[in-house]
Amino acid sequence: MNPADLYRTPNALVPHYAHFGVDKRLLFTGHSHQAWPDCGLVGQLEAWSDAAAYVDEKWERAFAKAERVKAGFAQLVDDREGIYTLAPSTHDLLVRWLSSLDLRRRPRLVTTDGEFHSVRRQLDRLAEEGIEVVRVPHRPADGVAERLVAAVDERTAAVIASAVFFTNAHIVPQLGIAMQACERAGAVLLVDAYHALDVVPFSLAEQGLDHAFVVGGGYKYCQLGEGNCFLRSPPDVPLRPIVTGWFAEFDALAEPTGSSRVPYGEVGGRFAGSTYDPTSHYRAAKVFDFFETQKLTPALLREVSQHQVGRLSAAFDALDADPEKIRRDRSTPLDRVAGFLALDAPRAGDLCRALRQRGVLADYRGDVLRLGPAPYLTDDQLDAGIACLGEVIASLF
Repeated sequence: MNPADLYRTPNALVPHYAHFGVDKRLLFTGHSHQAWPDCGLVGQLEAWSDAAAYVDEKWERAFAKAERVKAGFAQLVDDREGIYTLAPSTHDLLVRWLSSLDLRRRPRLVTTDGEFHSVRRQLDRLAEEGIEVVRVPHRPADGVAERLVAAVDERTAAVIASAVFFTNAHIVPQLGIAMQACERAGAVLLVDAYHALDVVPFSLAEQGLDHAFVVGGGYKYCQLGEGNCFLRSPPDVPLRPIVTGWFAEFDALAEPTGSSRVPYGEVGGRFAGSTYDPTSHYRAAKVFDFFETQKLTPALLREVSQHQVGRLSAAFDALDADPEKIRRDRSTPLDRVAGFLALDAPRAGDLCRALRQRGVLADYRGDVLRLGPAPYLTDDQLDAGIACLGEVIASLF
């Protein structure tokens, strides 16, 4: 795939997204919900067909799809040793993972004040019950790893931090030093890689994160849709979650335990839940195969994303908008930004709603308007979106 073929009109990928009509809409939701390629529908129909044909014997085929999904995620984080658990949401996995920590002996969790709501809300609730939650500032992103290191002590059970922040797309460098600090203190590290997957190359080995836990999913840049999240476990950390489903002993069900101690299967299975709807894995397996066939690699997608975010940024700058009304952070170089353009605006919600009325689908978080391109959008569509933003700014202010 030549990146230039994705910038011009018509975009070379458009024929593969007929159901979403990506060439007829201004979908600036690439950071949140990218369009699904048509092959995803084929996967969903296959799930139905397998259930109809094999009834309860469908699970052998469903588990094979799950293995394909695990392999797809492992490839995205350049991982050869980790063990993967799938679940419908990262929150499901986070809760099980948190329940495996010895919070009675080490009642301290270190994180940032820029984590996604799944982490933020759950840790807020734990803090209400007496767990010490230390939040270091997430701005600027360049110093986050050092601030995490400084906050780790012998009472720390775990550090939880994003690889890319969901509010502003800023990339967090040097998380490997946080991993080292955790190992020295006897704590564990959980990295939220959701906003890095398939838009920023993310190598566990290169970042020194081979011993880290990682959560992420395919709802955003991977185009997998709902129900496709994972927890990556290092192979040498056999934690025993308190919140546990019967799939956690699935590989030992036929054997008597001979012990009153609750049994667990292999490391990744320790965090498993229970019976699930496998349809999402059928869809995801097809999409992973599609990306492989089209050679949509993280490196290529990073090149495309940087081009698109750069074009959006230049077009926004050309609007010469009042920085008191809306502005972008020019202090952070674009090569330190992941998959979307974040614009600080006190009336971000009003701007977002006005854009939708003009056919531009975007979103906002607090006072940040988020514009997320995707590889199926052309340069003409990016320019049209910013032109609409200019009209909205003029109408509101």
